[in-house]
Amino acid sequence: MRVLLVDDEQDIRRIGQLSLEGVGGWQASLASSGQEAIEAARQRRPDLILLDMMMPGMDGMATLARLRAEPDLASIPVVFVTAKVQRAEVERYLQAGAVGVIRKPFDPMNLPGEIRTILAKLGITA
Repeated sequence: MRVLLVDDEQDIRRIGQLSLEGVGGWQASLASSGQEAIEAARQRRPDLILLDMMMPGMDGMATLARLRAEPDLASIPVVFVTAKVQRAEVERYLQAGAVGVIRKPFDPMNLPGEIRTILAKLGITA
């Protein structure tokens, strides 16, 4: 599985990449902003996008809206990775088109398992 991890914090990208590749056995690519995420998604066609909510410039919601507006990218599942996980916030993310939410900071040893659980609810095997 090809996963695009989008986060403005370099440490989160590094830990996430190690987790996705080392624990999950997946191919991970990285982006540090919403605009980079859109370009990377166009070029790499990931199977899943892990998207930080709070980023300077284009935040996660704006990035998701841009992804959903492009026919070639609209069907890529997006999971928000955020510290803002109150019920109302999670509902807003799901209504916007995210398929799930992972609490940040995440446990690198459990991240792939959390992703598999979210994807299994969609009938996707990872």
